[in-house]
Amino acid sequence: MPAPSHHASFAGWLGAHAAPLTHLDPEAPLDDLEPLRELVGNARVVAIGENSHFITEFSLMRRRILRFLVERCGFTVLAFEYGLSEGFPLDAWAQGEGSNDDLSAHLAAAIPVGIDEPLRWMRRHNATAAMPVRFAGIDIPAAGGSLLPALAPVADYLRQVDPETLPAIQTAMRIAESFAGASAAAAAPAWTRLATVEQDALSATLTRLLIRFRAVAPLYVSRSDQHSYDIARRRLEAACHADYGFRAMAGLYAGNGLTADTSARDVYMAESILWHLERLDPGTRIVLAAHNAHIQKTPVSFNGHLTGLPMGQHLHNSLGDDYVALALTSITGHTADMRPDENARFGFAIDNTPLQPPEPGSIEAAFADADLGISIADLRQAHHEIPGPDRIRIQSAYLHTPVLDAFDGILSTPTSTVADIAG
Repeated sequence: MPAPSHHASFAGWLGAHAAPLTHLDPEAPLDDLEPLRELVGNARVVAIGENSHFITEFSLMRRRILRFLVERCGFTVLAFEYGLSEGFPLDAWAQGEGSNDDLSAHLAAAIPVGIDEPLRWMRRHNATAAMPVRFAGIDIPAAGGSLLPALAPVADYLRQVDPETLPAIQTAMRIAESFAGASAAAAAPAWTRLATVEQDALSATLTRLLIRFRAVAPLYVSRSDQHSYDIARRRLEAACHADYGFRAMAGLYAGNGLTADTSARDVYMAESILWHLERLDPGTRIVLAAHNAHIQKTPVSFNGHLTGLPMGQHLHNSLGDDYVALALTSITGHTADMRPDENARFGFAIDNTPLQPPEPGSIEAAFADADLGISIADLRQAHHEIPGPDRIRIQSAYLHTPVLDAFDGILSTPTSTVADIAG
């Protein structure tokens, strides 16, 4: 009788070790999520991924996990793949500022990636909680679509502490406004159509402003305060990283980009997590929501070409076991493929794509063979026992990576459906 394949053996391992979950209802009791407690341990940052944005089941699972980690494990911050600059008013709203209806206005221009309901739950929770939950944005502005959400408040800050620099930041804002969009999918093509002199002027101006921020920090702090300075500088750094990203994306699509050059956004997000950890209360523990490809601890490669070093790799290098990455995936159903379309609201169209049967060697095929239903697996238990899968879904395609190295745990749902997203 032939020896079982690695894939079949891993499916058997899952069948013996994965824990079943009973439902997806975010408001229901949380007892079935208790296996998460051991998986999370004492980690300071627990990332919850998804193999595609705009999936109903992933949104529900994240909301349940957020509740569990807050109510039973003492987590006090939700960090999201959302602009750092735009995140500050959302945190104030979650703490009770303004009216319940104000959230829609805050999120009117944002890509609907599942942030609305977690924020509404946080506001309700915080109304009576002894320990409120904070919100933290970590990303470059407008998902890379516009520098203005970061630069406008920096201009306000410079008006107070260094009005001599206003002409420079106004130049940067004028150029940025000429190609701004709702996401990088809209802005990046518009950036490539700028005259080279404008592209170079934007990069040079932002770099000079950032170096000045660093060089005269004591002066700026004396004219404001440390907290205001730190936020303004972090916003300016976001604009610099986003600007770098436009060049990196142009090189990637032209076929002449530098190796791993799309990493600028991910290192900014990783540094934002560390930035928040340094400034929040001692003992702060963060729930981090972002795409699987951002939270994984291994490099991202397509067709054998190294394209990026993800946020999760940077966080793992900085935090070690204090960083835990949980991927979310599904076996059947549909996924949301994002197709560039400059005429669409966010610069891309969402294709409701049927999922093909999982590829052999994938984590999805192993879960399918184990016939587990909704379930969670602590992959660290398998590390020294059995070879693991070598790929995981990313929308309707696959990202080839050693899954046991990339993630600490996997949550799988039997099916996935695309949410009804307007735009």
